[in-house]
Amino acid sequence: MKKQEQWSSKIGFILAAAGSAIGLGAIWKFPYMAGTNGGGVFFLLFILFTVLIGAPILLAEFFIGRRTQKDAVSSFKMLAPGSFWPAVGIVGVIAAFIILSFYSVVGGWVLSYMWRTAAGMLNGGTDFTALFGEIIADPVEVLIAQALFMVMTIFVVQGGVQKGIERASTFMMPALFILFIALVVRSLTLPGAMEGVKFLLSPDWSYLNGATALTALGQAFFALSIGVSVMVTYASYLDKKEDLTRSAFSVAGLNIFISLLAGLVIFPAVFALGFEPGQGPGLVFVVLPAVFSQMPFGSLFFFVFLVLLLFATLTSAFSILEIVVAAVTKQKSEKRKKAAWLSGLAIFIAGIPSALSFGVMSQVTIFGKSFFDFVDFLTSSIAMPLGALFIAFFTGFWMKKTEVQEEVLRGSSMSSGLFNVWYMLVKFAAPAAILFILLQSLGLF
Repeated sequence: MKKQEQWSSKIGFILAAAGSAIGLGAIWKFPYMAGTNGGGVFFLLFILFTVLIGAPILLAEFFIGRRTQKDAVSSFKMLAPGSFWPAVGIVGVIAAFIILSFYSVVGGWVLSYMWRTAAGMLNGGTDFTALFGEIIADPVEVLIAQALFMVMTIFVVQGGVQKGIERASTFMMPALFILFIALVVRSLTLPGAMEGVKFLLSPDWSYLNGATALTALGQAFFALSIGVSVMVTYASYLDKKEDLTRSAFSVAGLNIFISLLAGLVIFPAVFALGFEPGQGPGLVFVVLPAVFSQMPFGSLFFFVFLVLLLFATLTSAFSILEIVVAAVTKQKSEKRKKAAWLSGLAIFIAGIPSALSFGVMSQVTIFGKSFFDFVDFLTSSIAMPLGALFIAFFTGFWMKKTEVQEEVLRGSSMSSGLFNVWYMLVKFAAPAAILFILLQSLGLF
């Protein structure tokens, strides 16, 4: 039997795991959520919840994956044979399949904007609201762009953990940071930019309320991509000597840092050029291109932003497809290439209704939502929180504390006292917070 693949280095794993977490949640969703929830207060709550709720659950997923060295489904079968717990892994794989089916649609939108920007089709006279509506309503363009995004994702994942995902992430993540820093410098040098910085970093306490707190909690949860066993799968390729605690908090810290950079790119530019920060989901695809179009060399800087957005979207897509491929192949490398292409094709087909949701299928609704919005709600607001809730219960109540402690502290600098704090957060605080998110998502709170 061939030895299971592993990450070649700790930094390779951290960059791949950070790439999985740092995607549309940090660069697309965080700015508009912060913009509509008061900026500074939202950011402060987001940091608090990422550290106290998100990172502990992330570490729990790391524990399960490295403990078993198996895919998401097999991990629960090994740790809890003959029980219902493997269903958590199965639901995670199904949720990952569905997530990538609509996530790839948004990746296609990024490619559409990149092509138009590179071709010099975007300028100060462009009606970006109309342009966005035109792009997402064109059935041919959205399907071609979605297919291209999926081919890029499959091509990397079929190469394996080291030669595919790790190699791509090791290039894309540092490039993402460098591009972000360049954009932050450009944004901060605009006249009036400090108003945007103040909005992001100076809390307006009038926004400190239950609704803002719950929204920030949901964002911390969504941004780390926890709950669908992504990190169970990634941690299964991790050497037993690596420090799980440091890895988990490194990933969480990088996610906070990227969210900060996204805010420092967008809000100073938005304020400097007289736009409103509370524009909602259209902030990146409608407001941001309009902002950049008014800058000197704006098309160049917007293209750079789109490149880093594509990198972030792809690194997340790699991890989502990897969950499906690992579960299908049981991590047997000889089956990887075929499984990657067949799984990718199935995901593309499943994503067609989402791609057409704003055009030829715009009249099709499920519980009052478009197909795209429905599968987004089903996974982001129900499947991911439920998955994380079960992971917390599994780690805190099903597994013996001594077994958890042995694995988490293996190769770790964490003290027994800090382990007990983490364990209580996973066992009690995280489930309570997740239940609040679920109740709010379902309109029951």
